[in-house]
Amino acid sequence: MNLKKIQNKILTLDELLTSLKKHRENNKKIVFTNGCFDILHRGHIEYLAQAADLADIMVIGLNTDKSVSRLKGLDRPLQDEISRAISMAAIQYIDYVVLFDEETPLNLIENIKPDVLVKGSDYKIEDIVGYNVLMKYGGEIKTIDFVEGYSTTKIVDKILKQCD
Repeated sequence: MNLKKIQNKILTLDELLTSLKKHRENNKKIVFTNGCFDILHRGHIEYLAQAADLADIMVIGLNTDKSVSRLKGLDRPLQDEISRAISMAAIQYIDYVVLFDEETPLNLIENIKPDVLVKGSDYKIEDIVGYNVLMKYGGEIKTIDFVEGYSTTKIVDKILKQCD
């Protein structure tokens, strides 16, 4: 039963849009963020929890394996997209996970039209993919500070160092 609940959170874009339409009819506010989320760690959990606090419905755009490889190199991702999607969907405050194959989530943002778009504070707000889209309809863009010292790259480097 719990596994089915998790699996039901992972949707295609069309399925997601249908679900979000119902939430909007009930005046629910939608927040969106995206990422690779290759090795889920404390930094991710805290960032995502803070993002979820900004709205009623939390949507994650998750890079596909091909997309991650293009962005991070041929040795990534470390976990396949289904494993990463299940991990994300298992988090209680995440309502939906949708995969995207492009290098940026612009197409998702244009279709979802979130009320709030969230990225890490290492981005300038006006440089965030989707900024122009949200500005057209009055959406909000928020940045959240990362937890210092936590990243997938640092975790991988630490493991490799221990193996030497």
